[in-house]
Order: sequence, then C-alpha cells, then structure tokens
Amino acid sequence: MVPSIEELHQKKLALWTLVLVVLIAGLVIASIIGICVGTISISPGKVFAILTGQITVDPLHPDTDVAIIREVRLPRVLLGAVVGAALSIAGVAMQGVFRNPMASPSVLGISSGAAFGASLAIVLGFSFVSGQFAIPVMAFVFCMATMFLVYGISRTGGIVPVETLLLAGIAVGSLFAALVSFMQFIAEEKLSSVVFWLMGGLNQATWGQLIIVTPLIALGSVIIFWYARDLNLMTIGEDHASSLGVETQKVILRLMVATSLVVAAAVSVSGVIGFVGLIIPHMIRLMVGPDHRILMPASILAGASFMIITDALARILMAPSEMPVGILTALIGAPFFLYLLRRRRHMMGW
Repeated sequence: MVPSIEELHQKKLALWTLVLVVLIAGLVIASIIGICVGTISISPGKVFAILTGQITVDPLHPDTDVAIIREVRLPRVLLGAVVGAALSIAGVAMQGVFRNPMASPSVLGISSGAAFGASLAIVLGFSFVSGQFAIPVMAFVFCMATMFLVYGISRTGGIVPVETLLLAGIAVGSLFAALVSFMQFIAEEKLSSVVFWLMGGLNQATWGQLIIVTPLIALGSVIIFWYARDLNLMTIGEDHASSLGVETQKVILRLMVATSLVVAAAVSVSGVIGFVGLIIPHMIRLMVGPDHRILMPASILAGASFMIITDALARILMAPSEMPVGILTALIGAPFFLYLLRRRRHMMGW
C-alpha cells in the first residue's frame, strides 16, 4: 500500500523532531564537556554546583574553579557555540544561493577582507576604536565592506548573476589575501599575533565580546531563516523561482547582507576559522534532506556543538599549550572537502 501524503508528512515531521532533540541533547553534552576540560579538569558535579549557585565566591576561602568557570570557560563555551552557529547558518545560506554543497562563507571573500582589517589593527595600529575591541571592529568593518564591494562589482544593469558573484568573490578574496600576506611581511615582531589571529581561536573570549556579537548574529540568522522557503524554491533555478513569485535578486542581496553580518560578527571575535560553514550544513543535509526549514536550525545546533568540541580538543591535545582551533577544523574539514569533491565528480560524470 502506497503511503498517503499526510502519512509521509507525519513521518518527515517525526524525523525532524527526532533530529532536533538529538542535536539539542548533543549541544548540552558538548557544553558540559567544554566547561569541564582544560589544563585544570573540573568534575561535572562541581560544574553543575557552580552554575546553579550552590558554590559561590567566598573571599575567606577562595575557590579558583569558580573563577575559571565563570570568567573563562563559560563565556568561551557560549562564544564558541555562537560562532559555530553563525558559520554554519552562513554556510547553509551560501550553499543555497550558489546551489552548490561545496560553497561556504569564504566564497565571497569576506573572510579575507576581515583578515585584512584585523591585520591593519595589529600591525599598523589603525582602527576606528581603541582598546580590546580595536581588532574586532576593524575585522567587522572590512568584512562588511568586502561584501558590498563584491556585490557592486557583480551588479550589471540591476542584475547580479550568481556565477559573476562567485567569480568576483574569488578575485576580491585573493586580493585581500595578498594584502594580508604583505601585512605579515612588514609585521616584524607583531607577526606572531597576526598569524595566531589568522589561525582562529577562542582563547580571548570575554563576556563583553559575547554580549556584542550575539545580537548581531541573532539578527542575521533570523533574516536568513526568513528566506528558507525562497531558498527551497531557488534550488530548482532562479528562473523557476521567479516564475513562482520569488524576487530572486532581492533575496540574494538580503541573504548576502545577512550572511556577511553573521560571518563578520563571528570572525571579528574568533579570527578566521575555516570549513565549519562547509562541512556542517552538508552533514546535516545528508541527515534531514535539502529543506532549509529544518536544515537551518539543525545546522545551527550542530555547528555550535562542533565548535565547542573542537575548541575543547584544542585546549587539551597539546596542554598546557593551546592549539588554534582553526587548525583542528581545517584538519577535519579538508579531508571532508576532498570527499565532497570526489563524490560530486562521480555524480557529475567528470
């Protein structure tokens, strides 16, 4: 007996619900692990007691674990979750716009633009603000400026072809990458700071950074999710989507702005962390299918968990030293990208 459309719909909803429940549980477990592990290990029971207020700061009998959790690990875990979620939903948006599972936030060159802005602040001391937010602000400003530059180059007669957008992003990204290399060349004693920022990491996480970037990432993510149905229609082609009432050019522009917003906010506090926006959306797509209504929230949860776990590994693999988390994501992401490339080659008959 062939199942009815209603039965298929119910099965799909059941699968989506199961996936979201599992991912939420995974995020909770990942967060606990991220708070517990490090140079100093803290038991889950004590972590729970500190987070629930059962153990508080006592000036007469100070407990260093309280300070470690509240001032170091908790903001770091939360910031890692926010950054991972941002990069993942940005990857979903870019793969939807370009209709290519190998697309990622870096295809527009915005990460390279952010890297150049940060390099200016580190090497030359140039920034629109001073203090601890000098580097994040420059990274954010140049990230957004790069997006508008790429869009302006690609726009022809009020139309922005996706292919032209991709090529412009690659060209502009290469230009900024060259400028970053030049900044490294003249950095001298500041070279290590530039290189460490380019590798990506969450070792400088603070509550202040979390408070600033979370609303920006939340806003951009809401805008991206708002166009989930339009992205579903655009997967069959821009012409077909237009015939169904989707204003594709407006959707592409708004998704670009929203994607650049979340990536700029994330990169400004974490440095350049690659491959998260590539591998997480594709893994989730294999689990739940191409429907962006479930792909986006599931990718957010999976990306948050992935970033927390990789950051925890970065802290313990070479303890007491700390490995930049961008190295780990690249070590995991590069083989996965090669798998995608090989799989796509067989599908396309290359």
